[in-house]
Order: sequence, then structure tokens, then C-alpha cells
Amino acid sequence: MDKKTLILTQVIMTAIMAVSMSGIMSFIALGPTALWLSTWPKNAIVAWPFAFVLGAVAFPAASRIANWMTKRSSVTVAE
Repeated sequence: MDKKTLILTQVIMTAIMAVSMSGIMSFIALGPTALWLSTWPKNAIVAWPFAFVLGAVAFPAASRIANWMTKRSSVTVAE
């Protein structure tokens, strides 16, 4: 994957995760209230940069682990 596509993918993926997770967690904490609706967008805006940075840092490690796991499991699978 070229660098431009990788960065755009991370922007989209982390935005989706930040919006959905901040909405879910604030809904659990506040319930279906006007306060929840007013705080959710603010929380999502605060969460997104953290999600982007953490995703950029974690992606290489997660990729290596996933590759290691799939290579290892393909050797042990009985046919």
C-alpha cells in the first residue's frame, strides 16, 4: 500500500473508531439524554487525534503479530 493510501486509511479508520467509541462510552455513562448528545461530538473531536497517533504507532506491531500468527497457524493446520 502506498504511503498516501495508508495515511488516508488511518485517518478514516481512526475517525470511525473515535466517533463510535466515544459515542458508545458516553452513552453508557450518561444514557440517552440531551447531555449525551451535546458531549458526544466534543469527545469525538478530542479522541480522534489520540486514536490517530496510537493507531499509527500500533499498526506496525499489530501487522507483525498478525503475520506471525497466520504464518504459524498455517503450518500447524492439519489437512
